[in-house]
Amino acid sequence: MTSPTRVVLLTALAMLAFAGNSLLCRIALRDTAIDPASFTALRIGSGALILALLLRSRGARPATGGSWMAALALFSYAAFFSFAYRELSAATGALLLFGAVQMTMMGFGLFSGERLGGIKLVGLAVALGGLVALLLPGLSAPPAAGAALMAAAGISWGVYSILGKSLGEPIAATGGNFMRALPFAAALALTAVNHSSIDLHGAAYAIASGAVTSGLGYVIWYAALPSLKATQAAIVQLSVPAIAALGGALLLAEPITGRLLLASAAILGGIALTTMGKRPAKQRGP
Repeated sequence: MTSPTRVVLLTALAMLAFAGNSLLCRIALRDTAIDPASFTALRIGSGALILALLLRSRGARPATGGSWMAALALFSYAAFFSFAYRELSAATGALLLFGAVQMTMMGFGLFSGERLGGIKLVGLAVALGGLVALLLPGLSAPPAAGAALMAAAGISWGVYSILGKSLGEPIAATGGNFMRALPFAAALALTAVNHSSIDLHGAAYAIASGAVTSGLGYVIWYAALPSLKATQAAIVQLSVPAIAALGGALLLAEPITGRLLLASAAILGGIALTTMGKRPAKQRGP
């Protein structure tokens, strides 16, 4: 049996890794010369490499798990995520991403016949209200194009999570999906070759995002996940936007506005209410 201390440590490291994806992408696209398409390609490539090496060390074939449909969803998430962070702060991007993922998952559940009532319905309304409040036009509203791209990234990750339920052993499936996503990433890089730009620091951030905070981050999360109840797994991921906001403020000198704080409280609080009294599907973390 896994010790409680080990579970807490693994869970904390996984949440730091997921928030780290936002920070690494934002700092790369804000402060270095790398373009979004190149960042996406390097992120997927380095993630595929680290997962392939891990699976090989276990005697498994890297490309046997996963599916092409899941790989397309994974690529779509990574691409929309990169292009969105040209305009969004780390905190706003993480909040929009997390909200879109959860709304997609809940929407699929409702479409599949699940019913929300009482406190869960209140939670959904509060979360939707928080998203609307964040996106309403105003001095501190995020850019519309960036917000739309991040919402698309969240929807793509929600679809990936839904598809992932039937793909078997998670590390093998994730490794296979990263391998299958390579042609999509290469095609994106080729279409943007006339506008591509890469420097050493930008490449380093992209590789760290793929190999460490994505590839190894997922491995750490899957090591902790069996010891967490489904509700615990859902609720603990509420910490990711908060960690990203703190990291953005401390490392990137990004402001935390009152509007962002209020919207965060509404969105994350509302989502927390929807997890009460049910056992939601464990998700693959972004």
